[in-house]
Amino acid sequence: MPDWLANALLLIPVGVIIATCVKRPFIEIGWKILAVQAAIMLPVGAWLGLVWAPPEREMGDVYRIIYAHVPQVWMALLGVTLNFGASVAFLMKKSWTADALAEASAEVGLYFGIVGVTLGAIWGKPTWGVYWTWDPRLTSAAVMLIYYTGYLALRRFTENPDTRATWSSALGTFGIVIPVTVYFSVKWMKSLHQEQSTPKTVDPQMVIALRWAACAFLCLLVVFIYHRYKIARAALAKEVAPPEALGAPGAPVPGGTT
Repeated sequence: MPDWLANALLLIPVGVIIATCVKRPFIEIGWKILAVQAAIMLPVGAWLGLVWAPPEREMGDVYRIIYAHVPQVWMALLGVTLNFGASVAFLMKKSWTADALAEASAEVGLYFGIVGVTLGAIWGKPTWGVYWTWDPRLTSAAVMLIYYTGYLALRRFTENPDTRATWSSALGTFGIVIPVTVYFSVKWMKSLHQEQSTPKTVDPQMVIALRWAACAFLCLLVVFIYHRYKIARAALAKEVAPPEALGAPGAPVPGGTT
């Protein structure tokens, strides 16, 4: 398989994201494109990771879980980073769109994080001999999951929309420290977790398989966040809009912009 193909396919979700930022209604078409792309790429990616890519020199076939574990963690970091951006946007503009996006990205990011950490624990048993150890990267990842679980709990148990959005935006803003720590923990601290690999240190087939998987999960990330965002917006409309405005797109929302 040519190494440029995975990079070329990555341009599709990136292009959809950019196009949506420029013209928001484009996402109504874009998410369908990404859903089809993910449906095609995921089974192909499973074949690339399980069959096509060569065994790892030290771990043999055990390492193949990396093609699901690593992209899941990457998507979790992207999700909570988007939560940070949306939280800052709400604090600056009091935008309910930003608040709904913050909620959606935190929940989807937490989902990917839980799956990624679980897969990492499964990988750890045959390679480290235990499912869990208080390694810096594992510990920081666990802290991230607990933090964003608390973020979502705050949203669930705070009834006033303005208070909920403001408090959760503050949490989302300060929370960016955690994914940064997760990403750099291996470089900053001595760790049992393996060091970050680069395309120069692994087999080219492994690079292609990993990039392919990352592209497929990126498509899923965008689709999941979009649909969770729509759910959040619908819930907000019922909470803050007068009865006659429910269902009207762009209806004004007390206390902030739409």
